[in-house]
Amino acid sequence: MFHQVRVPLEDQDMLRFLWWPEGNVNGELSVYRMKVHIFGATSSPSCASYAVKRTAEDNKDSYPAEVIQTIKKNIYVDDCLKAVPNDEKAISLAKDLRAVCDDGGFKLTKWGSNSRPVLQTIPEEDLAKDVKGIDLERGSLPIERVLGVEWLMESDTFRFRIVVKDKPATRRGLLSIVSSIFDPLGFVAPFVLTAKVLLQELCDMKLGWDEDIPPGQKARWLVWLKDLPKLVKLRVQRCYKPAGFGAIKSAKIHHFADASEVGYGSVSYLRLTNGDGRVHCAFLMGKARVSLLKRVTIPRLELTAATVSANYQYASISVQVADQRYAAVQHEPKQFLPLQTRVIQQQGTIP
Repeated sequence: MFHQVRVPLEDQDMLRFLWWPEGNVNGELSVYRMKVHIFGATSSPSCASYAVKRTAEDNKDSYPAEVIQTIKKNIYVDDCLKAVPNDEKAISLAKDLRAVCDDGGFKLTKWGSNSRPVLQTIPEEDLAKDVKGIDLERGSLPIERVLGVEWLMESDTFRFRIVVKDKPATRRGLLSIVSSIFDPLGFVAPFVLTAKVLLQELCDMKLGWDEDIPPGQKARWLVWLKDLPKLVKLRVQRCYKPAGFGAIKSAKIHHFADASEVGYGSVSYLRLTNGDGRVHCAFLMGKARVSLLKRVTIPRLELTAATVSANYQYASISVQVADQRYAAVQHEPKQFLPLQTRVIQQQGTIP
């Protein structure tokens, strides 16, 4: 993608480099300069992103507004993720997206979809590697990686790919394994929090990075490590709205937040209601964080968790959200305590 964006002539001297003419390492070095943006330059992602968005802006009068908005809002670096209600709309959108990007010198490739009719309209050379050669009439659709998470096209669900590496029972080894779990939406945040709490305890004990952890903590770590491979069995539906749900009459986002002495977290659900009064709730996002080593009161931690919920942004949800409701978990008795719809944040940083 970067090589599709040219560098202005007056800026090309910033990308000078030395090389041997015609690859002759015995000759004298010559000075070259790149005419396009390169991998590794700090400026390349932002410049390439601007070029893509400028392509959409320059063609806004020639294509439908949804096509232009898809390029502006649904492209992350060089990945485009978009969901539409039916095959006909997807086919039309894919055709227009390819046309707009071609006008700007970009070519959309590695196409994947959970719809076979849509894939049949894409030239085979532009399909994703694992989709090429598949019999779209009878064969099963493959698994594709989407921003670090595996997408099972056939069932249209997300899952985790867990590879447990053999690491020593040290702070360094624990951190390596915990950090390998990429979970941007917080599907397994409560599970990962258990390991983070253990890491915090080891840090508080002033253990060295390569020092063996004590037997008590090691036993807890081995129990957690034994459960880690079970995450591959977890399946999360990609689409918030179930099949056959019909038109959405109302949509609300419900946030729940809670805190304890070791950690705090929040979770949000999208509550949909159709014309028949049927209700469906879908998981949106969850976050779990360890508390500070410096002891903080539970009410203050609960305020911190509420602030995390209030800061959630859901720019990708295409339905009109009627309102957002916040709730804190009350411990005695255990029930949900309704709070105001707006959470007023304290000025400054909440410890």
